[in-house]
Amino acid sequence: MDTQKKSEGLLVESTGMGRLSFLKYAGLSVVGSTLLLQACKKDDDDPMAINLGSGDTGILNYAYALEQLEAAFYTQVVQNEYSSMTTTERDILNDIQKHEVAHREFFKAALGSAAIPALEVDFSSIDFNSRSSVLNTAKAFEDLGVGAYNGAGKLIVTPDYLVLAGKIVSVEARHAAAIRSLLSPGTASFAGDDIVTASTGLDSAKTPSEVLAVAKSYLKSTLSASNLPTS
Repeated sequence: MDTQKKSEGLLVESTGMGRLSFLKYAGLSVVGSTLLLQACKKDDDDPMAINLGSGDTGILNYAYALEQLEAAFYTQVVQNEYSSMTTTERDILNDIQKHEVAHREFFKAALGSAAIPALEVDFSSIDFNSRSSVLNTAKAFEDLGVGAYNGAGKLIVTPDYLVLAGKIVSVEARHAAAIRSLLSPGTASFAGDDIVTASTGLDSAKTPSEVLAVAKSYLKSTLSASNLPTS
């Protein structure tokens, strides 16, 4: 069995999916190189903060943190459906939930002992009984995720990890487009001027500090990106 199949097998086992279901829902082809893991440590300035780490391990933990947040959100959405949810909305939200859980479990398995702990979320600002609150939060999370992966690409050293990030960000962009179409059907909002620059045709990119400043509103856990690469 080659390295890719071994890695896929690990993720299939961790998510409880069959291999075909995993490939269908997550669309991941796991990298073949071995992670050189660095242990996470508490931040020196805030003893309670969870330090994401440094180098590629830090970037993978950064992605893992975001996938934890998204997976927790969509899991609560599908377990507590708002009353006006249509069949189409249910199908889309359930698919997205499966994707985000698969992404989360991939990073957890890949990072092994270097993975940050499970994060405590704070969704008190979200009304899960409200279609508007749920879909607009989903829109914010998906746009944030796309911007995060786009911004982190230049910080990744290992080419295989960059390929993986490209595969995941394309899935996140599909999510963003689907949610935007639910909010504004029959319009071009799926690629609105607020996220795609008309003159270049390029999506937005955000730095880890920009992303975490938004994400912290939905987390009880405190994250530190002090050791992440910046260039």
